[in-house]
Amino acid sequence: MKKRLIAAVVILAISLSCYWMGFSLGKEKEEVYKELDIFAEALAVIDKKYTEEKKPQELIYGALTGLLASLDSYSEFLTPEEYKDLLIETEGRFGGVGLEITLKDGLLTVVSPLEDTPASHAGIKPGDVVVKIDGQLTKNITLHEAVKKMRGAPGTSVTLTILREKNKKVEDITLIRGIIKIKDITRAQLLEEGIGYIKIAEFREKTSKDLAAALLTLKQAGLRGLILDVRNNPGGLLDSAVEVASLFLDEGKVIVSTRSRGEKEEIYRGAKDAQKYLDIPIAVLISKGSASGSEIVAAALREHSRAILIGETTFGKGSVQSVIPLSDNSALRLTTARYYTPKGNSIHEKGVAPDVAVSEEENNNNQKKDAAVFEKLENKEDKFDYKKDNTITKALDLLKGVLVFSSVDQTK
Repeated sequence: MKKRLIAAVVILAISLSCYWMGFSLGKEKEEVYKELDIFAEALAVIDKKYTEEKKPQELIYGALTGLLASLDSYSEFLTPEEYKDLLIETEGRFGGVGLEITLKDGLLTVVSPLEDTPASHAGIKPGDVVVKIDGQLTKNITLHEAVKKMRGAPGTSVTLTILREKNKKVEDITLIRGIIKIKDITRAQLLEEGIGYIKIAEFREKTSKDLAAALLTLKQAGLRGLILDVRNNPGGLLDSAVEVASLFLDEGKVIVSTRSRGEKEEIYRGAKDAQKYLDIPIAVLISKGSASGSEIVAAALREHSRAILIGETTFGKGSVQSVIPLSDNSALRLTTARYYTPKGNSIHEKGVAPDVAVSEEENNNNQKKDAAVFEKLENKEDKFDYKKDNTITKALDLLKGVLVFSSVDQTK
């Protein structure tokens, strides 16, 4: 009786879901129900014969976890607790180590360390694989399980076993958790000869407004050219990235398009901003840790001949995830579309290649030379020495050259 009841409930629930979501399955309907019979049969067998009694919710949640994980690396099922954690994360303040991670080919892979966090200070790099968390293997771990293990009270420790992408060596790194404050614009200043520098750490709700304010301040100080740094920026909100690119593009210019199931296309274009920056030369700095929104901005500005890209080929995350709440406060994070550059190129798992290649390894070696001296200083208010950053200096040289040529053209 119990077996039949569970099977009937499962089929009824899924059937109603299909009806409510407006599925028109037609001939496929019979195939769906046939497969649901198998699922319900397996569920009933597990309920009856498994060595331990399990609650129906545990079985259904487990099935949903496997179902979403089978789709791609970015889709996942979120329990009510995990969905709540996700909402807390979007507030931009939590206790942890400051790592943006993903599952890539089944491996827990670092997209990028957030700037000025325990992870970045410890030297964890984009592409590193986290093989253990506090001694426990990460094989078959979900993203939220990994995030949960790495988060915790500030001042507590967590040990990550890292497989280095470059030399394939494994090492243990113990991190002391801190309060992770996600700040969109981490630096905005003039460097030399009217060339400004702005670092965007992530794309969030207020990023474009913060960027517009920073640009206005630099303009009033004599801005003539701009270095836009999105290295190790893991992305964030699609709309935010579109708004950022819009500041540098004419109204109506295509910034990115998304294509969902059935090739349904949505096109995002430059908006009518109060203040645009259409004439200043721009260099966008990119790295292996630049993903999603960073790649949208970089590709759009280059394909509209508004910027030159300097650095490394980016991460290659060209898919859009939507978070869809369910009736019991659980949720689906589901890949619903892929995005394409203005010229129709997909960068998914390919990345965006730079126009001028500069290895981040060179920058790290330069900066490590003076690391010990800085650590001994009590006043650590500002360690920013752009002259030791090869990518920034390369961008400076290129923009200076562009400004010289443009001034020569104007005198003719």
